[in-house]
Amino acid sequence: MGFATKAIHAGQDPDPTTGAVTVPIYQTSTYVQESLGRHKGFEYARTQNPTRLALEKNLAALEGGHTAHCFASGMAAIDTTMRLLRAGDHVIVSENTYGGTYRLFERVLTGFGLEFTYVDTTEAVNVERAWREKTRMIFLETPTNPLMAVADLEGIATLARDRAARLVVDNTFLSPCFFRPLEWGASIVIHSTTKYLNGHSDSVGGVVVTSNPEDAERIGFLQNAVGAIISPFDSFLIARGTKTLAVRMRQHDENGRAVAAFLAEHPKIARVHYPGLPQHPQHLRARRLFSGFGGMIAFELSTLAAARLVLDNVRLCSLAESLGGVETLISHPATMTHASVPISQRERLGITDGLVRISVGIEDVEDIIADLDAALHLM
Repeated sequence: MGFATKAIHAGQDPDPTTGAVTVPIYQTSTYVQESLGRHKGFEYARTQNPTRLALEKNLAALEGGHTAHCFASGMAAIDTTMRLLRAGDHVIVSENTYGGTYRLFERVLTGFGLEFTYVDTTEAVNVERAWREKTRMIFLETPTNPLMAVADLEGIATLARDRAARLVVDNTFLSPCFFRPLEWGASIVIHSTTKYLNGHSDSVGGVVVTSNPEDAERIGFLQNAVGAIISPFDSFLIARGTKTLAVRMRQHDENGRAVAAFLAEHPKIARVHYPGLPQHPQHLRARRLFSGFGGMIAFELSTLAAARLVLDNVRLCSLAESLGGVETLISHPATMTHASVPISQRERLGITDGLVRISVGIEDVEDIIADLDAALHLM
């Protein structure tokens, strides 16, 4: 079964009561039991919900995983995954990672005894050098947010397998349409479903897709025990989104390549970060790992004032946090998505005050380019 067919049909069986093509929104808190100990598979909505279950089956199929569990946000999904660890355990993390992930790790989970080391994961040797006796997990973003670095996934997966550590990959930026980390040796995949999976900027959620039954059972236990569940309505919205994921991602990719090429030739832009460009340092690796490059781009301007001028003068591109919607969004990582990362670390990584990030939408690409060009000409 092809990817687009799975996206539309996996887990999305017609409603057995009415024959409705779309899985209904089961907006209920509990379920009547036929008798003591006898029920229809659903007892309480924190534990099970038919709309959520349909979405989870769909996402597990798209990533090629054993089981998926959905949560109220991407951060809740990451937090739950970290609960697979114990106090004293050590995690190696992509150094250029989302600011919210860094904040969770450094300002919350270190208080519960977890330890984190941030390294350049574009080379497996850096992960090996950071390894400790208590290393139990590697947490990757690939491509990274916002600088679009592509991890040495093959080398790191071998290292994780040989040393019996979990390899967790945040696949939010590319979606399973273009990249399925489990096929390359990851043990767990995470998404903010808010982004490309939903695709319409009208829902917040997260998912953890596991490759083995033991992790699946534990994540399911934590989902129920902690209770950071996604709502039936958000489950419905995301399942609606995945039905068009394949066609949307093809357009994001086509537009992303065109916008990146335009930006790379613009005289006022110092550098463009996009794995689809031949000059990207991991371009060949990206071609091997990914079936598309997507719509996420970052580019460097000279100063904060230059970035502000562009951000304040685009008209079609919307200045906003988040990504992955059908509309083009533009943001300033240093003051928005990565504001919680210390300035010294941002500067070391290259998240400068002049860095701008674009989530290229699926509008007519000529209009996106014209909007950016008009704003850039004001510099």
